[in-house]
Amino acid sequence: MFEVFGIDNDTMRTFNYGFSVDDKGIVEEWLNERAKTARSSRLIFYRNRQEMDFKGLDAADRNNIMTAIEPEVLIISLGNKLKVKKCQPIVEWFYHCETSDYGDPREDYFLSNALPNRFTDREVQDAVLQFLASFDDSIKGFRIKELPKGENNSIGRLYIETLHKAIDSDELVGINLHQESSGTLKMFSLYPSLMEVLHKGTVLFVDELNTKLHPLLVRNLISMFTNLDTNPNHAQLVFNTHDTWQLSNNSLRRDEIWFTDKNPNGESSLYSLAEFRSDQGLKIRKDEQYDKNYLLGKYQAIPSLKTMRLIFPGVEAAEREAID
Repeated sequence: MFEVFGIDNDTMRTFNYGFSVDDKGIVEEWLNERAKTARSSRLIFYRNRQEMDFKGLDAADRNNIMTAIEPEVLIISLGNKLKVKKCQPIVEWFYHCETSDYGDPREDYFLSNALPNRFTDREVQDAVLQFLASFDDSIKGFRIKELPKGENNSIGRLYIETLHKAIDSDELVGINLHQESSGTLKMFSLYPSLMEVLHKGTVLFVDELNTKLHPLLVRNLISMFTNLDTNPNHAQLVFNTHDTWQLSNNSLRRDEIWFTDKNPNGESSLYSLAEFRSDQGLKIRKDEQYDKNYLLGKYQAIPSLKTMRLIFPGVEAAEREAID
């Protein structure tokens, strides 16, 4: 099952959209919305394999969807193609969400070679510098050279240097952008997505946010989304991490922390710290040390580890014991 809650920034209506599927197609699909001043939500559409309810749609839209719908097609997708007004803002919301997968080496490479839009403009460079200065103020500017046709480097036809102040001198020294640390390059690649979602109030999904970044820097990124001064449009950051240092009651609420727990059959369940109950049926207190208690297994979702042993094929037992 997939379910999402969002806001249409044009009308300020909140929506709840979701669906579930199996190998035969769509099992259920629903869309509810609530006006800014309304006390409760109203149904726009609901469908399962036995019924369809389109009471929130105009008659013409309802007839068009019912004529064209297929078991494996989502109503929200079909409605967007048919220009159904109730469906278009939802699909548009998904279009504006950003994803960055630093766990995939190919996408990591692509992201590390991407540039912000209009990066050759001085105004954009200044904005990037201000962002980078929040964690590293050693970069004082950029030097950009457009290469002739047929002469490419790793960022298209642009040769980019970062400028640093020389020691005991006001002179600026340039180094190739890709000679910067992997953490700086990752933050450089995150900048366009961060600015996009913070400006539009949408969602940024990041796989392995903590990779290559100092824990304090990750916490600084999180604070950009939890601080209304830097996030007035209520954008969201959704990320996974194996860094328990981020499990802090100073930076995250209990309902913002989620765990995945794998059972012996290999099936994973997802639950929030706010939903978790102790063996005594008690809620987790908001003043607990989340990181310490997690590693102690209090919230489950930890691996079941055994002593690691290496097998050396072709080595006699006596030699293996000597190696051990």
